[in-house]
Amino acid sequence: MTDKIYTAGLVVIGDEILSGRTHDKNIAQVASWLQVQGIRLDEVRVVPDVQERIVEAVNTLRAQNDYLFTTGGIGPTHDDITVDAVAEALGVEVIIHPDARAILEKYYSDKGGLNEGRLRMARAPEGAELIPNRKSGAPGIKIGNVHLMAGVPHITAGMLDALTGSLEGGAHLLSETVGGFIPESEVSTLLREVEKAHENCQIGSYPFFREGKVGSNFVIRSTDADALQSCMHVLCEGLGELGFDFTPGGI
Repeated sequence: MTDKIYTAGLVVIGDEILSGRTHDKNIAQVASWLQVQGIRLDEVRVVPDVQERIVEAVNTLRAQNDYLFTTGGIGPTHDDITVDAVAEALGVEVIIHPDARAILEKYYSDKGGLNEGRLRMARAPEGAELIPNRKSGAPGIKIGNVHLMAGVPHITAGMLDALTGSLEGGAHLLSETVGGFIPESEVSTLLREVEKAHENCQIGSYPFFREGKVGSNFVIRSTDADALQSCMHVLCEGLGELGFDFTPGGI
């Protein structure tokens, strides 16, 4: 673990996400998993099943971050074009990965065998490694700092589990929360001043309406445990001085 802040980008691919037909769950689980690895999710793009759009997003985010993840578009159908797009972005050919083919042949041996559609899931950019998939056989793909994963959340979760501990990360992002029936507009100056006095901390304000009353939870984040505790103490002290009741841990 180092003081460097490692970041990742995520490209969520699929017309079904943009149409609202499918509700994305991968952003949250990828972000949560990355935090445990000491990596921050820095930017997410949701793009349609259009190759040039995927290429542009992949090239932009892989250049801006230590890691890039994609979800969706690596299945057996004609509109699963993520492999083609990533290969184009990296300037390599698409091949039938021999290890992926062997995995799929074994997986489908008692399910009717490989057909044209199933074989598409053995396609990979030349030079790629595989990410194990214990759920449905078809592996994910890793090439350089780019990781191609399934769009189905429980399959994505399995691929993330297979990657656990394999990526270099930095200091883990720590957090503390304090909340109450406190209108954020009435403490905006306090939040700004406390954050300014603790340059290693960020304070997020998350308002809510509950029991007919307005309230907020304030989440402090930092990679420095001492700075985090100092910021939490000063914020709570300030809320008390302004006459607000508050609850550490949030409400």
